Amino acid sequence: MSNDENKGELSLRTMAMPADTNPNGDIFGGWLMSQMDIAGSIFAMRQCGGRVVTVAVDSMVFHSPVHVGDIVCCYSELTKKGRTSLSIKIEVFVIKRFKSERVKVTEGQFTYVRIDKDGKPTPLDSSRDN
Repeated sequence: MSNDENKGELSLRTMAMPADTNPNGDIFGGWLMSQMDIAGSIFAMRQCGGRVVTVAVDSMVFHSPVHVGDIVCCYSELTKKGRTSLSIKIEVFVIKRFKSERVKVTEGQFTYVRIDKDGKPTPLDSSRDN
């Protein structure tokens, strides 16, 4: 799959390293999911102007493996806004090592909730201190 179309905002870019591999030598899916969660959190905090927590990974699809040396690019797009929550589609593309082609490797739908300083859900339009 060499689709380079994405609608989201670049939220995170990093390089896949040897320490992130599974026993097959590919990048461990859990590491990739963690990068997606970081990217989504950064995007969600910017959208609501406060602290957020991840409450759900609503879907996750892995299209192809990521290899050591690939540049991992996570793009985030707001798909739904609730009273205290944001649903964010996260697509991951990689730039293969020593190449310029971008390849979509995974995508998922994550839900974040805005919280106040006490860790309680708070409305997205709230201007309380966090």
